[in-house]
Amino acid sequence: MKTKLLLAMMAAAGLTFAGAAQSATMTKEQRDAAYKDASAQYTADKERCKSMSGNAKDVCMQEARGKEKVAKAEADAGYKNTPKAREDARMARADADYGVAKEKCDDLSGNPKDVCVKEAKAAYTKAKADAKVDRVAADTRETSSEKMASARKDAAEDKRDANYKVAIEKCDSLSGAAKDTCVKDAKARYGKS
Repeated sequence: MKTKLLLAMMAAAGLTFAGAAQSATMTKEQRDAAYKDASAQYTADKERCKSMSGNAKDVCMQEARGKEKVAKAEADAGYKNTPKAREDARMARADADYGVAKEKCDDLSGNPKDVCVKEAKAAYTKAKADAKVDRVAADTRETSSEKMASARKDAAEDKRDANYKVAIEKCDSLSGAAKDTCVKDAKARYGKS
């Protein structure tokens, strides 16, 4: 019985989300209400973080700030309903995720921290590249096969460079011949000379 209820709730939530994604633009009043909700949620989240200490508190605060910025950017995207506004919302989410990921890396030290930061940066670079490609694809005034090909090529290069930096950082934990082999393999895998 619980499984059926859970499935029904998940289906309803999915339909609600799908309906929201399909809806037209928001009114100014709806956007303003979403802004107020985001600010109220930020205040509540900030209050919850006060009971924490150390890096856990820093992570909590970063999550709270990111959540507010994403909510406001998504409200703007719903209000403006343009490819650029939707890209800005995705960029806000990428910024928030990157900030939280970097903050979580502060719990580490040495090479594991360096790798963690590089992986966070790589994920950020990928998210930014994907947001740009999607905007170019959605913006029918600017879309041409040349622009799409250029945007995809740039995104692929950015992602490859980010992955290469992660691979090289991982090689730094090695030494001698193992490090040389690791670097050589990374260069070959990501097309670097």
